[in-house]
Amino acid sequence: MKKDLAIKSAIITAVIALAVYFSYPPQEKINLGLDLKGGVHLVWELDKEKIAQMDMTANMKQDSIHRAVEVIRNRIDALGVREPSIYIQGNSRIVVQLPGLDDPGEAIKTIGDVAFLEFRLVSDDQQKLTEAKNGKAPLGWEIKNKIDRDERGELVETPMLVKAKAELTGDMLTSAYPTAGGVGMPEVAIEFSREGSKRFATVTAENVNKRLAILLDDKIVSAPVIKTAISGGRAVIQGQFTNEEVQRLSRQLSGGALPVPLKLIDNRSISPSLGADSIRQGVSAAIVGFILVILFMAIYYMISGLIADFALCINLIIITGVLGGLGFTLTLPGIAGIILTIGMAVDANVLIFERIREEMTSGKTVHTSIDAGFKRAFWTIFDANITTLITALFLFRFGTGPVKGFAVTLTIGILASMFTALFVSRVIYEILSSKFELKKLTMLRIVSNTKIDFISKKNVAMILSGVAILIGMGYFAYRGNGNFGIDFTGGTLLQIKTDKVLSLDSARNTLKQIGEEKAVIQYFGEHNKSILIRTDSGSTELIFETLQKEYSDYNITRERTEYVGPSIGAELRQQALLAIIFALGGILIYISWRFEFKFALGAIAALIHDVLITLGLFALSGREISLPIVAAVLTIVGYSLNDTIVVFDRIREDLQVYKKLDYAHIINLSINQTLSRTLLTSLTTLIVVVVLYFFGGEVINDFAFTLFVGVVVGTYSSIFIASPILILMQKKQPDNA
Repeated sequence: MKKDLAIKSAIITAVIALAVYFSYPPQEKINLGLDLKGGVHLVWELDKEKIAQMDMTANMKQDSIHRAVEVIRNRIDALGVREPSIYIQGNSRIVVQLPGLDDPGEAIKTIGDVAFLEFRLVSDDQQKLTEAKNGKAPLGWEIKNKIDRDERGELVETPMLVKAKAELTGDMLTSAYPTAGGVGMPEVAIEFSREGSKRFATVTAENVNKRLAILLDDKIVSAPVIKTAISGGRAVIQGQFTNEEVQRLSRQLSGGALPVPLKLIDNRSISPSLGADSIRQGVSAAIVGFILVILFMAIYYMISGLIADFALCINLIIITGVLGGLGFTLTLPGIAGIILTIGMAVDANVLIFERIREEMTSGKTVHTSIDAGFKRAFWTIFDANITTLITALFLFRFGTGPVKGFAVTLTIGILASMFTALFVSRVIYEILSSKFELKKLTMLRIVSNTKIDFISKKNVAMILSGVAILIGMGYFAYRGNGNFGIDFTGGTLLQIKTDKVLSLDSARNTLKQIGEEKAVIQYFGEHNKSILIRTDSGSTELIFETLQKEYSDYNITRERTEYVGPSIGAELRQQALLAIIFALGGILIYISWRFEFKFALGAIAALIHDVLITLGLFALSGREISLPIVAAVLTIVGYSLNDTIVVFDRIREDLQVYKKLDYAHIINLSINQTLSRTLLTSLTTLIVVVVLYFFGGEVINDFAFTLFVGVVVGTYSSIFIASPILILMQKKQPDNA
């Protein structure tokens, strides 16, 4: 026995040592996401319409997107950003993450302005140009606009007829640099590669006295006449550029122009100061909440509570160790996953302790009670965690970004909590039993031997739930797209901070002058010194620069920017929906296998009930659903499911023990038997969530609100929704008593 205990202790010590090794120091081992650290997140997608005109094969497209990554990397290197992350997503997207960037504006301009360079021949046939303007362009030709400035300095567009297929593109450049033109106007000098030089010489030799248009991002900046063949691989890009525009264009082209046309579909930035505030407030609140849970467990369960506290600490060490070892990037939804697993780890220990209490109440010794308590709690803990793990796996498969991060931390946390609750806590009990002769385990009890007839109140509860769902979802339907943030609808969000309160009416009037009269402007947070601006356009930079210029004495700074294109918004909606549907399907199959089909329907009904109530209250409170909120809703699903499985497991057990009792009576008995555990788990989880809500800061406020509602509703539904469903299903079956 002693040898066996020594081996178990060695395993625990080794796991802790490895976890500490991989997690310490945490600020170096665990990467923080942009929502916590600050920085810029950009996603570009191949412009399929333009590529279709370029007659590229699939292999050429893939080669071009890889070369585009290198071009973007060169541009970022010129900005001096440390540890940028650049990678290809799927077959047609490039994701760029720039952590810790102080001023994303210039980065967005330099990197976001893709500067797709083309050289196309021009037709000066006025009749063909007129026909093209009327929609009858000659085969192989199309209209493009030339950009000029009039005498007042305003931009004007002049249509020109150019070949649909480019003679050369920017992928044949080797360098670009600013230079002064013959009349003192700033120009961009370019140099071609060997292949580009040959091609440029051939094109100019074959088209002397014709015009060759130079296009940047589908706009003609100049169209000079070819006077002679140009060899040597050098040329200039002329246009009515400012010095700043020439500098930026040179940076864009010097690393090589993009070989394929791209369009920006997702652009998000958060200032390092706001990220630091999120860390300081969110983490501090989570720590305070965790300490309160530790104290509560120690006071309520005494020695057993201290064992649970030790297991919880090991649980966190293991989670951070795995995250550090995998080089995982922690985001706000990832923290949500950790919060849920802490709640589930507490719940596992509470289940064990309540089982031990029951065994001691029946007259068994402490040692026998501990042994029986762990055995009887094992399958309850296993089923509850496996169903949540199924949810996490489907979320990882179909989720994106923050949702996938939530799934990863939830998965790691589930496995860690099972290890600490079922193995670590058991070993500690064994050590105490071998070193000290435990004759008594004292525990407090707030709920004792209740005999509440919950099932008799099922009709009232279902009516109340139905009314709540109708009101909430009715208002949800009334708000329509107003329920959803730009993650799902597309559009732009800009958050700015001022030194003093800026009048919203004044800001609205200013934005009307630049055509943003439909922009939604509101204060955000305390003291009205942060402002949120939402618009359907992508004019973030114009809005920010306009407000900075108009209110220069307000010291306006940018805190975050989010732009989501319509295509990626629709995709995020679809993927979130698929993740939820498949997760519910997986849960239905597993519970049907482990229990009965009616149990699975009860669990699913409770989940749907909880989500609908939460979304309804979310709508009634005027909040918006974003990706982090989706993660919070999925946290609710995990919590509610865990709670329901615990009740179901006791019902299944009691059905075997009390075979002669009425079905409704057995369910009432099971709910009462697990009531103490249900209330304790909800209380400990709510401690953390309430602290997060009041002290976690504005960024995490909506998130904490969702969790709070979900915990309360999830506790209610396991008793008044999931269990009564079993009664309704049982009535439809032949009486087998």
